[in-house]
Amino acid sequence: MKLTRNEARYKRKRRIRKKISGTSDQPRLVVFRSNKYIYAQIVDDEKQETKVASSSISLAREKSLNKETARLVGRDIAQKARQFGLEKVVFDRNGYVYTGRIKALADSAREEGLKF
Repeated sequence: MKLTRNEARYKRKRRIRKKISGTSDQPRLVVFRSNKYIYAQIVDDEKQETKVASSSISLAREKSLNKETARLVGRDIAQKARQFGLEKVVFDRNGYVYTGRIKALADSAREEGLKF
């Protein structure tokens, strides 16, 4: 039986999460995208807490979701992380293919100084 798109993504997500985990020294940068918005948060898995979060809901003036909006979220999450004292993170693409909006968010976070 063929998996649906969400089931296949969830399967990839579980496979990825077996290998990576966020620590207090190097937390995990998680990305979630929906049809309308894109979200990013930095999570410490040892303490089970979210350090920093950002989304296109609060940043975008329009509801259009494109690479530019993803770049804004990546830039914002990196700036908030630096204010919090975080420099190194582990990138968790959450089962999504590393192209388009996910790549744009990651590239802009790197440009702002996050290392992963």
